[in-house]
Amino acid sequence: MRQQSMHFAARVGERLADVKLQANLKTAKGKFVDMRAAAVRAFDADAKACAAAAGQADAIDFEAVRDAAQAIRSKVIDDLDVWLETFEAKATAGGATVLWARNGAEVCAHTLEIARRHGLQKAIKSKSMLSEEADLNAALEAGGVQPVETDLGEYILQIAGNEAPSHIIAPVIHKNLDEVADLFSRTHKKPRQTDIPALTREAREALREHFLSADMGISGGNFLIAESGGVALVTNEGNGRMVTTLPKVHVVITGIEKVVPTLDDVATLLRVLTRSATGQSISNYVSLLTGVKGEGDPDGPEHLYFILVDNGRSTLLDDDFRDMLRCIRCGACMNHCPVYQTVGGHAYGWVYPGPMGSVLTPMFTGLERALDLPQASTLCNQCGSVCPVRIPLPQLLRTLRERQTTRGLRPWSERLGGKAWAWLAMRPAFYARAARLLSRYLGWLAGGEDRIRVLGLAPAWTLGRDLPAPQGGTFRDRYAARRRNTQ
Repeated sequence: MRQQSMHFAARVGERLADVKLQANLKTAKGKFVDMRAAAVRAFDADAKACAAAAGQADAIDFEAVRDAAQAIRSKVIDDLDVWLETFEAKATAGGATVLWARNGAEVCAHTLEIARRHGLQKAIKSKSMLSEEADLNAALEAGGVQPVETDLGEYILQIAGNEAPSHIIAPVIHKNLDEVADLFSRTHKKPRQTDIPALTREAREALREHFLSADMGISGGNFLIAESGGVALVTNEGNGRMVTTLPKVHVVITGIEKVVPTLDDVATLLRVLTRSATGQSISNYVSLLTGVKGEGDPDGPEHLYFILVDNGRSTLLDDDFRDMLRCIRCGACMNHCPVYQTVGGHAYGWVYPGPMGSVLTPMFTGLERALDLPQASTLCNQCGSVCPVRIPLPQLLRTLRERQTTRGLRPWSERLGGKAWAWLAMRPAFYARAARLLSRYLGWLAGGEDRIRVLGLAPAWTLGRDLPAPQGGTFRDRYAARRRNTQ
């Protein structure tokens, strides 16, 4: 996927001016937030009921499970090489082949070599964000292998002209029902349908031929299980199981950080993953896939390949950003982010949008190629407060901002303003005088209105918003007056 993160500011302007997109985002806004909140409440209520029935005083609430999930992911990161070697040994013993890829180019090379080795011509795909990182579909097409996305959202994006996903869980959240209906009618050459079950049946009918004729299946992996050498897939559509069992070759492409020690660990992580992602207590399908098709098995792949991808992940191990390797790709941070909810995923310009993308994209592709992403946050900590593995996203975004400033990557005016602010903040008397002068200046700019339309000292701040005018002096002056009046 071609990176366009360096054009974030321009892309934001386009998205804010897109009336249809803004309507679609407004419709979607809050749905995942409300569903997660309801799922957490239900979990805690069930836990209390179970504890009471067992005569226990304390229940294991959702926050305790988050603590356990964080500990599991941290344990893996601390000894990542050990768990990967364990996984490789177990997977190989089960008949799989484990391949390693340093970057997206090697992912594509490995996948095409597998296709050539087995004479494969069509690949059906379950949703895989790492294949987006590697731009795998374009490589397959160039190598003579037809890629077919079978996740409903990804299928819609593919037939729409190979659009990029705008969300890691709900990739087509930026489109509405009418847009999909028009697209299906145009692509499938059938009468236009606006009934959702009818549209999903239409997609099922179109994809069934591909399921039956494909000779390669490509999937991602939510978790790699070290003790069994298998992979856990979490989906809400049956396509994942058909992709991984019908073709004679199954290729799993996933990041090296996805390994977990045991099946018990997977069970713990599932409790937070599905509730954080879609508000479900469990997803429709949880598939545990280990080894190749055995003698007498009715289905399953004859050949299983794991392509374990670095693509910048190992560089985080000895960095301030190692906490990002705990990420389980639930999407909760973007669901709750006011910036993402306003501009949508495509504005971020690469595979991962929202707060997690604002950290991962600069780290994976270079800070200088994603200068605006660390700034694309209010630092309100909604993302950090809902992250199921407690990644301190606001802290990481602040660290990226500090690195930008240290390396001179921010505009000189911004750096000068930061130094001036720091100087004033360390000198309370000067700060108080400067605040009074600024308050008067802002009051003069407002001209008696409650809003400032153009901020003279920093006009860019008011290009897309009005600034509230100060109401009766500085905070310090008003606070002091209030204390005097209450004494």
